[in-house]
Amino acid sequence: MLIDDNKIDLFVNQRIIEKYNPEIDIKTFNNAISAISFFKLLELNINMKPLTVPDVVLLDINMPEMNGFNFFKEFNRLNLIDKSKIDIYMLSSSLCPDDIYRARMETHCSGYITKPLTVSKLENVFNKSVNNVEYEKFKKII
Repeated sequence: MLIDDNKIDLFVNQRIIEKYNPEIDIKTFNNAISAISFFKLLELNINMKPLTVPDVVLLDINMPEMNGFNFFKEFNRLNLIDKSKIDIYMLSSSLCPDDIYRARMETHCSGYITKPLTVSKLENVFNKSVNNVEYEKFKKII
Protein backbone atom coordinates (compact mmCIF):
# COMPACT_ATOMS: atom_id res chain seq x y z
CA MET A 1 0.00 0.00 0.00
CA LEU A 2 1.26 3.46 -0.91
CA ILE A 3 -0.20 6.49 0.88
CA ASP A 4 0.93 9.90 -0.36
CA ASP A 5 -0.89 13.11 -1.30
CA ASN A 6 1.61 13.82 -4.08
CA LYS A 7 0.34 12.06 -7.21
CA ILE A 8 3.75 12.24 -8.87
CA ASP A 9 5.37 10.50 -5.89
CA LEU A 10 2.63 7.85 -5.96
CA PHE A 11 3.23 7.25 -9.67
CA VAL A 12 7.04 7.14 -9.37
CA ASN A 13 6.97 4.90 -6.29
CA GLN A 14 4.54 2.53 -7.96
CA ARG A 15 6.86 2.27 -10.99
CA ILE A 16 9.85 1.58 -8.73
CA ILE A 17 7.96 -1.25 -7.03
CA GLU A 18 6.87 -2.63 -10.40
CA LYS A 19 10.48 -2.48 -11.60
CA TYR A 20 11.57 -4.38 -8.50
CA ASN A 21 8.91 -7.05 -9.03
CA PRO A 22 6.11 -6.68 -11.60
CA GLU A 23 4.04 -9.36 -9.83
CA ILE A 24 3.52 -7.26 -6.70
CA ASP A 25 -0.03 -5.97 -6.33
CA ILE A 26 -0.07 -2.31 -5.34
CA LYS A 27 -2.93 -0.31 -3.85
CA THR A 28 -2.45 3.46 -3.80
CA PHE A 29 -4.22 6.15 -1.79
CA ASN A 30 -3.72 9.88 -2.26
CA ASN A 31 -4.73 10.62 1.33
CA ALA A 32 -4.59 8.89 4.69
CA ILE A 33 -8.34 9.19 5.31
CA SER A 34 -9.19 6.95 2.36
CA ALA A 35 -6.52 4.46 3.44
CA ILE A 36 -8.07 4.29 6.93
CA SER A 37 -11.47 3.79 5.28
CA PHE A 38 -9.98 0.84 3.39
CA PHE A 39 -8.74 -0.66 6.66
CA LYS A 40 -12.19 -0.15 8.20
CA LEU A 41 -13.68 -2.11 5.29
CA LEU A 42 -11.18 -4.87 6.01
CA GLU A 43 -12.26 -4.78 9.65
CA LEU A 44 -15.93 -5.18 8.69
CA ASN A 45 -15.29 -7.89 6.11
CA ILE A 46 -12.81 -9.89 8.16
CA ASN A 47 -14.84 -13.10 7.85
CA MET A 48 -15.63 -12.76 4.15
CA LYS A 49 -12.06 -11.79 3.15
CA PRO A 50 -12.90 -10.23 -0.24
CA LEU A 51 -10.15 -7.65 0.31
CA THR A 52 -6.49 -8.44 0.84
CA VAL A 53 -4.74 -7.23 3.97
CA PRO A 54 -1.52 -5.44 2.99
CA ASP A 55 1.83 -6.79 4.09
CA VAL A 56 3.62 -3.44 3.75
CA VAL A 57 2.44 0.17 3.85
CA LEU A 58 4.61 3.07 2.70
CA LEU A 59 3.20 6.16 4.40
CA ASP A 60 4.02 9.82 3.78
CA ILE A 61 4.14 12.10 6.83
CA ASN A 62 3.14 15.51 5.53
CA MET A 63 -0.35 15.30 4.05
CA PRO A 64 -3.36 17.61 4.38
CA GLU A 65 -6.41 16.59 6.44
CA MET A 66 -4.66 13.60 8.07
CA ASN A 67 -0.88 13.39 8.31
CA GLY A 68 1.12 10.21 8.82
CA PHE A 69 1.13 10.50 12.60
CA ASN A 70 -2.64 10.96 12.72
CA PHE A 71 -2.92 7.91 10.45
CA PHE A 72 -1.16 5.90 13.16
CA LYS A 73 -3.63 7.15 15.79
CA GLU A 74 -6.54 5.94 13.67
CA PHE A 75 -4.77 2.72 12.71
CA ASN A 76 -4.19 1.92 16.40
CA ARG A 77 -7.96 2.18 17.01
CA LEU A 78 -8.76 -0.47 14.39
CA ASN A 79 -9.71 -3.97 15.47
CA LEU A 80 -7.91 -5.83 12.70
CA ILE A 81 -6.92 -9.32 13.80
CA ASP A 82 -3.57 -9.35 11.98
CA LYS A 83 -2.70 -5.69 12.47
CA SER A 84 0.71 -6.60 13.91
CA LYS A 85 1.60 -8.42 10.67
CA ILE A 86 1.35 -5.19 8.65
CA ASP A 87 4.70 -3.44 8.34
CA ILE A 88 4.23 0.32 8.06
CA TYR A 89 7.18 2.41 6.93
CA MET A 90 7.24 6.19 6.97
CA LEU A 91 8.35 7.34 3.53
CA SER A 92 9.10 11.04 3.73
CA SER A 93 11.28 13.81 2.39
CA SER A 94 11.52 15.14 5.95
CA LEU A 95 14.95 14.94 7.55
CA CYS A 96 13.64 16.63 10.69
CA PRO A 97 14.98 14.78 13.75
CA ASP A 98 11.62 15.28 15.50
CA ASP A 99 9.78 13.47 12.68
CA ILE A 100 12.28 10.60 12.71
CA TYR A 101 12.06 10.32 16.50
CA ARG A 102 8.25 10.41 16.49
CA ALA A 103 8.18 7.71 13.80
CA ARG A 104 10.48 5.49 15.87
CA MET A 105 8.18 5.92 18.87
CA GLU A 106 5.12 4.73 16.94
CA THR A 107 4.17 1.20 17.95
CA HIS A 108 3.33 0.05 14.44
CA CYS A 109 6.08 1.93 12.58
CA SER A 110 8.59 -0.56 11.15
CA GLY A 111 11.05 2.05 9.89
CA TYR A 112 11.73 5.46 8.39
CA ILE A 113 12.70 5.83 4.73
CA THR A 114 13.75 9.11 3.17
CA LYS A 115 12.52 10.00 -0.29
CA PRO A 116 13.21 9.30 -3.02
CA LEU A 117 12.33 5.62 -2.87
CA THR A 118 14.90 3.51 -4.70
CA VAL A 119 15.11 -0.16 -5.60
CA SER A 120 17.88 -0.50 -3.00
CA LYS A 121 15.70 1.01 -0.24
CA LEU A 122 12.81 -1.17 -1.35
CA GLU A 123 15.03 -4.25 -1.16
CA ASN A 124 15.87 -3.36 2.45
CA VAL A 125 12.16 -3.10 3.24
CA PHE A 126 11.46 -6.52 1.72
CA ASN A 127 14.40 -8.07 3.53
CA LYS A 128 13.13 -6.79 6.90
CA SER A 129 9.39 -7.02 6.34
CA VAL A 130 6.61 -9.52 5.95
CA ASN A 131 7.54 -10.95 9.33
CA ASN A 132 10.40 -12.88 7.75
CA VAL A 133 8.13 -14.78 5.39
CA GLU A 134 9.99 -16.24 2.43
CA TYR A 135 10.04 -13.87 -0.54
CA GLU A 136 8.21 -16.35 -2.77
CA LYS A 137 5.25 -16.10 -0.42
CA PHE A 138 5.40 -12.31 -0.58
CA LYS A 139 3.30 -11.39 -3.59
CA LYS A 140 1.58 -8.19 -2.56
CA ILE A 141 2.00 -4.68 -1.35
CA ILE A 142 -1.40 -3.14 -1.23
